[in-house]
Amino acid sequence: MKDKISKTETEWRAEMSPEQYRVCREKGTEPPFSGSYWNHHEQGQYRCSACGAPLFSSETKFDSGTGWPSFYAPATPDAVAETVDHSHGMTRTEALCSRCGAHLGHVFPDGPAPTGQRYCINSLSLNFDKP
Repeated sequence: MKDKISKTETEWRAEMSPEQYRVCREKGTEPPFSGSYWNHHEQGQYRCSACGAPLFSSETKFDSGTGWPSFYAPATPDAVAETVDHSHGMTRTEALCSRCGAHLGHVFPDGPAPTGQRYCINSLSLNFDKP
C-alpha cells in the first residue's frame, strides 16, 4: 500500500481512545459480542480507525457466530498485511493495516467460499462509511 504512515506511540496515543490504543497499538482484543460492528449489516466500507485506509467491504462481511466482525477478503489484496503471531501460547496469523500497522485481529482458514478465509476483526480497529 502506498503512503505508509509512521508515528510515534505518543502521537498514536494522543489520537486514539484508551480502548482503541490498547487494541490497535498494543494488540489487544475486545470481548466477543461487544463491538459496534459484530452485528452490523449496512452496506458500505470499513476503514482503519487509526489511519482511514479502506480495509473491507460490507460485500465480504459474514456472520461467523464468533462475536467479532468477520470478512472473507480484504477490500484490495494489499489492504491487510499478515504476520505470524505466537502470543498466548498459540500460533496464529495476525491481520494488520498495511498503511499504518494497526492491529486489526486475526485470520483463520475456516471462512466461507470463495476464499475460505475468516478475517476476525476488532470493531475498535474499524470505522464504517456508507456509500
